[in-house]
Amino acid sequence: MKQLFDEVSYACSKLVTQKYSTSFSLATKMLSPKIRTDIYNIYGFVRFADEIVDSFHQYDKEQLLLKFERDYYESKNRGISLNPILNSFIHTVNKYKISDELVQAFLKSMKADLCKTVYTTTEEYNAYIYGSADVVGLMCLKVFVNGNQQKYEELKEPAMRLGSAFQKVNFLRDLKEDFNELNRSYFPNINFGDLSAEGKNAIIKEIEDDFDVAYKNGILKLPVEAKFGVYMAYRYYKKLLKKLKNTPSTKIMDTRIRISNPMKINLLARSYVRYKLNLI
Repeated sequence: MKQLFDEVSYACSKLVTQKYSTSFSLATKMLSPKIRTDIYNIYGFVRFADEIVDSFHQYDKEQLLLKFERDYYESKNRGISLNPILNSFIHTVNKYKISDELVQAFLKSMKADLCKTVYTTTEEYNAYIYGSADVVGLMCLKVFVNGNQQKYEELKEPAMRLGSAFQKVNFLRDLKEDFNELNRSYFPNINFGDLSAEGKNAIIKEIEDDFDVAYKNGILKLPVEAKFGVYMAYRYYKKLLKKLKNTPSTKIMDTRIRISNPMKINLLARSYVRYKLNLI
């Protein structure tokens, strides 16, 4: 029965989210039950592609990613995939009419990670972030507005800025792994071999500007089904950015800054109070 297979596919995408990101999983649980499954479906797809380029070093990553892409398009044409992650993502793409431009932009940035390690210009940097993060925010926005194109256009820019902020925080948090292990340097004109306080502060200022636009022009205007979940993710990343801001630049290069699980629960509780008091 196709319905049963689809339910198994959705459960796989949810499991991927829970196993790979406790913070994103927690934020997704705060969304309306009507849209949670589709956000899990999006996350499963982007996580598998990202995992190919970041983790499968003992395999031919280029061939794996190309096959993942081919399988997606072949399955989309057929309307079914025996890969449960692709099967669930296809369902969400078709349901919300997610444009192929967004999927292609994402895959382009994933392919860049296979061969490009240094971003020397702002144009290259912005193009990579658009494909790796902004379009994921736009895919989620398609779900949040449920076909309301006018609302989508209104919230498009802040959704991209929020995706950019999340990705830049990830870059800063993962400097040790990206620079020392994967030999990647995303921020242009920053010497990560000797990261200065000025360099770190310039990155943080850029992220804070993104968060400011995203919150005032986007999060506050989201539909009720999505508002608290997105706000929760925003609060988590803002807390992580604060920890990074208070961490010496030399230490950022030596360790991966984290938010403890008790702190995540504390953030959830305080965020929920603010939400219920209509302070957001």
